Amino acid sequence: MRALVLFIAGMSIFSCSGSRPNHPDIASGRLPACPDRPNCVSSQAEDPARRIDPIPYAVSREAAKERLAEIIRSMPRSSIVMRGENYLQVEFKTAVMGFVDDALFYFDDVRKKIDVRSASRVGYSDLGANGKRIERIREKFFAP
Repeated sequence: MRALVLFIAGMSIFSCSGSRPNHPDIASGRLPACPDRPNCVSSQAEDPARRIDPIPYAVSREAAKERLAEIIRSMPRSSIVMRGENYLQVEFKTAVMGFVDDALFYFDDVRKKIDVRSASRVGYSDLGANGKRIERIREKFFAP
């Protein structure tokens, strides 16, 4: 029991957030490849285990971006950390330990699709949390 208390205290002191990644290629539509861990999903992944469908949109890019931003702002412990002309960079924090998941949403106006990548900053497995979160966002995006 004492070891558990010390572990939790240590994690609180040193934080579980890691460093915010830099994604210089996002403005050109290139999402970073998923690392060799099962805690990442991407619509540009070649690996079927990490592949998730992009989110289609039928409105203007700006309207789609505002709709997505509205959904993200409604989600607990989420924040938009960067907003470019054709992308959003978002952080999601877990409730208990404050682990951070980073998501990128790239709006491809030619294909009328939002490419997405979501990955945990630290750790190995997320038990499917990133994929489930993107699917909830997709459902909300199409809800009336």
